[in-house]
Amino acid sequence: MTINSVDRLQVFIMAGGSGERFWPASRTATPKHLLKLLGDQTLLEQTIRRFEGIVPFEQIFVLTNVAQIEATLAAVPFLPAENIIAEPAKRDTAPAAALATGIARSRNSDAIVGLFPADAMIHDTTAFRRQLTEATEFVAVNTSILTFSITPNHASTGFGYLQLGKPIAAPGSNRIVSVERFIEKPHADRAQDFFLGKKHGWNAGMFLWQAETFLTECRRHQRDLEKFILEFPKGDHASYLAERFPLLPKISVDFAIMEKATSVVAAIAEYDWDDVGSWTALPPHLGIDENGNTVKGKVVTLDATRNIVIAGKRTIALCGVSDLVVVETDDAVLVCHRNAVQQIKNLPLPPELK
Repeated sequence: MTINSVDRLQVFIMAGGSGERFWPASRTATPKHLLKLLGDQTLLEQTIRRFEGIVPFEQIFVLTNVAQIEATLAAVPFLPAENIIAEPAKRDTAPAAALATGIARSRNSDAIVGLFPADAMIHDTTAFRRQLTEATEFVAVNTSILTFSITPNHASTGFGYLQLGKPIAAPGSNRIVSVERFIEKPHADRAQDFFLGKKHGWNAGMFLWQAETFLTECRRHQRDLEKFILEFPKGDHASYLAERFPLLPKISVDFAIMEKATSVVAAIAEYDWDDVGSWTALPPHLGIDENGNTVKGKVVTLDATRNIVIAGKRTIALCGVSDLVVVETDDAVLVCHRNAVQQIKNLPLPPELK
């Protein structure tokens, strides 16, 4: 990557999730990305450190919310404190994208913006950094919005999809293609068609764009976002954010911009990727024993199979049971069938346990 491209790239990590699907370990103030689910670092720290050697910490920002600001500051003390930004109201990814672009543009009118979720798992950081380099080089000289496409390994109904088009000549890579359209989460039959047809990728919600490119698209499709970016102040922006951000429309960046943008391209990922969406996503990362169990902490089993068990301070013993998710924390215990993990967010919990 040229030094100019490195200087222009500013990375923004979206870290404001509610943490409902990993209860009881995750709570409103400490959601999934602030947990050490897959090692001795939180998912947020793992995400940030993925950019080491490409982007200096001074150019990496975390977009969180007021409820999580203290825990986020504690989780990433190596980032400048002013780079941890609490959104003053719950919005969606389009306002977050506008906020990222406003900050980047106020620091460098020629900025390239990278927008990434805080809670995805990528093990092959070497391939990720190489493709980030290639993608940034492409975006630096093209007025396209670039997204990363994940090649499906099964017919998922839980992800949005990208309909992929023809390859685009790009320096150092033949893995950048046009995006013909964005497709919302499909039903099972359609997902199977996408998987077998091999012309669609998962939409991982990872983007790169020149600040001016995004501003131009906002001018065409979202004038409220355009005005927010144009008037974003240099230096201290706390009062501006408090006053103006809550007034922005609550809409996803896909609906607001991506589906209508003049040019969207995709870099087809050559690295592994997992959004770690629920407790049942842990076995491939934490390992599976000879009985199909995935365990973390003090756990003993007898005639127990295909369970996921996360122990806290106490020992958990499973005897003669199968296909359970059992999670213990200081103040709660979850016992759930593996097939019911998506219902955890609907539990009628008392306020003190949310």
